Amino acid sequence: MLPRIDAHDTGIRAPVYRLKRAAKLLSRDSGIPLHEALNRIAVREGFATWSLLAWQVSAAMPHKELFKELKHGDLVLVGARPGEGKTQLSLRLAVEAVENGGRSTFFSLECTEQDLLEYFKSIDVDAARINDRFTFDASVNLSAAHIMQQLANSPPGTLAVIDYLQLMDQKREHPELMDQIGMLKDFAAERGFIFVFISQIDRSYDSTKKPFPGIEDVRLPNPLDLGLFSKAFFLNNGRMKLSRMTPSSPSATSN
Repeated sequence: MLPRIDAHDTGIRAPVYRLKRAAKLLSRDSGIPLHEALNRIAVREGFATWSLLAWQVSAAMPHKELFKELKHGDLVLVGARPGEGKTQLSLRLAVEAVENGGRSTFFSLECTEQDLLEYFKSIDVDAARINDRFTFDASVNLSAAHIMQQLANSPPGTLAVIDYLQLMDQKREHPELMDQIGMLKDFAAERGFIFVFISQIDRSYDSTKKPFPGIEDVRLPNPLDLGLFSKAFFLNNGRMKLSRMTPSSPSATSN
């Protein structure tokens, strides 16, 4: 069984969901924007910003153990509500692929190059050390066709992070999301690649009622058979759950 990391392992004095709740109350009572309230709560916990607090939580995730779970041909979801560290964890997996002799690419419509450098700094990785085997793609044309084109000459074992799943479903000129994921699944199996999709979680997910989001909580504006994915990592409150998908349906078995 993979370890689950509790909030006290990060140096944070309270569970993340309680800190978020405190920030919402502070925002409401003080009439300040939520992002400012989150930053104030982070300062109280000893961090300059909320982003740094989230990075500290993600640093405790067992990324080396998670990487060992990945196999050639895998399509993996990394799902969490905002601020739980899903981008940081995905980037750590990309770095781990490089450190194990492979290559990785980070496709993003969310991050700028400067953002990415800040992420590297936060997880204590020297970007210059891996830049010969790590590439960053911020093309506005995030689609299965573009991803396959960019990876056409990549060797087996290449790990690609897509930031994020739902952004592939925005342009009408692209195929439906179901078709795009099917194309990437076949491509990964044929070439021996690993695709890690950062995923949004629906706002209806309530962490006070369920310790982790699940497949049923993935936000899907349009239909997508989540059974196309082989694994999912769900994050909440500084902890992580691995779910293995069944090939015939979007149900999952969890460690």
